[in-house]
Amino acid sequence: MIKGSTFSDAELLSAIRRSDELNNAIYFIYQQYSQTIQSFILANSGMPADAEDIFQETVVVFLDLVKKDKFRGEASVKTFLTAIARNLWLNELKKRERSEVREKAFETSRDVTEPDVSQHIAHQEVKKQFLEVMGKLGENCKKLLTLFYYENMSMKDIVHHLPYENEQVVRNKKYKCLQSLTELLKNNPEIARQMNQREL
Repeated sequence: MIKGSTFSDAELLSAIRRSDELNNAIYFIYQQYSQTIQSFILANSGMPADAEDIFQETVVVFLDLVKKDKFRGEASVKTFLTAIARNLWLNELKKRERSEVREKAFETSRDVTEPDVSQHIAHQEVKKQFLEVMGKLGENCKKLLTLFYYENMSMKDIVHHLPYENEQVVRNKKYKCLQSLTELLKNNPEIARQMNQREL
């Protein structure tokens, strides 16, 4: 049979199973059913490229099923092809929907996470610089200010960690230490800004 000739459904199935007629059978399927299948895809949220891709997949699946004797003509070829295309397209839409949900979730998570990470890194860098600056102070001042700014301890807690009599003594000592630290902080304005966010 030459290209352009018609097949009945039974003849088409027979041609697919015979290797010498396969190309003619495929050509007939494209000529006879391409427009119907692609129109279905376009009518159900598909783009032209989607319609072409799904039709090609449909033909591949159909040929495979016929060769494996899983389609014996209980329904018409047109009906069967349409059913295959419908299932392929619905599965594709579901995959795209899941992909969009994942992408939106990722973007939302990234929008929230990236500033947090950025702030954390910046804060850690400030702490590092702060400790380096305090390293230039005496050991007692370094310990006191480290506990207050780095460990976030209250005056009451610091009394239990350093050899000072009471909270007032700690406050007085911290004030003197801060005076020494002020000059060092002039060259580190970002650290000074961070420190001012806490009550001195």
